[in-house]
Amino acid sequence: MPPTVPTGLRLELSRARLLPGRADEHRQWMQELTDRYDECLDTLPAERAAFEATFRHTEADGSEWMYHLQLIGEDGRGLDTSNPVDAAHEAWARRVKEAGWEELRPVFMLAPQHIMDALTHWGRTGTP
Repeated sequence: MPPTVPTGLRLELSRARLLPGRADEHRQWMQELTDRYDECLDTLPAERAAFEATFRHTEADGSEWMYHLQLIGEDGRGLDTSNPVDAAHEAWARRVKEAGWEELRPVFMLAPQHIMDALTHWGRTGTP
């Protein structure tokens, strides 16, 4: 991690190619997460996820990619498929995107100190 990322946290930007013809399903997937927003919020403490964001991009060749940005604690866990919203999330991923992720390398992070303090505390403890 770059020195601007607080100790104990990981800044990650990952990307995965959407399977051909699955753009509409990707929209449905993101809509389901939006509709189940409160359930998604409930997963953040165990994941030690201070924030998550998803983006979509169409390359010049027409291929579509999803990007996932997150700041998480090093001791956070991933999806818990015993949780219904995480199970649905994983099922959508298997249907919509290629397996795995390409990881981009973080080089710099910047936030006002009071925001950085809050992100660091959440990422380390999963509590406000």
